[in-house]
Amino acid sequence: MKHHALSQLQSAAEVDQEYPRPAMTRNERLERWVELLEQNPDRRLSTLNQTEYQPARDRAAMRSDDSPITVAFQDPVLRAAGLENDSYGEAKQFFELTDHQLHRVICYCHFGATVSAGTAAYHIRKALAGRPRGIFARLRDILDR
Repeated sequence: MKHHALSQLQSAAEVDQEYPRPAMTRNERLERWVELLEQNPDRRLSTLNQTEYQPARDRAAMRSDDSPITVAFQDPVLRAAGLENDSYGEAKQFFELTDHQLHRVICYCHFGATVSAGTAAYHIRKALAGRPRGIFARLRDILDR
C-alpha cells in the first residue's frame, strides 16, 4: 500500500474529509471536553461577556480566543466528530447543552475575564450528570430555546 499526503490526493480525486464521521454520544463528547480541560486545570481561559443578555442570534455567534470552547475545537477527535468552530452556538448544539448549562461554563458574570480550565471542567461534569428535574428546571428549558 502506498501512502500519499492529503494534498496529493486532492489533486487527483475528490476527497470528502467529513465522511465517515466517528459517532460519539453526547456523554462521550462532554467527557472528552472535560479530559482536555483537565490536562491543564490551572490554565486560564477567556470567558464570554454577558451571554445571558444577548439576543439568541448574537449569542450563538459569540466566541473568544482561548476559551474553554476553543480547547474543545483544537481537539482533532472532537472536530472529526463534527465540532465545526469555537462559537457559543456551535458548542451549545454540538455538546447538546442548554443556554443555562453553557452559561455556567463560559460567562464572564461568574468568573470575570478568565476561568480556570479545571473550573470549566467541573461545570461541564455537572451538565454531564444530567438536567435538574422539577418545574423550575422545565421552565428554564423553555426559556433557553
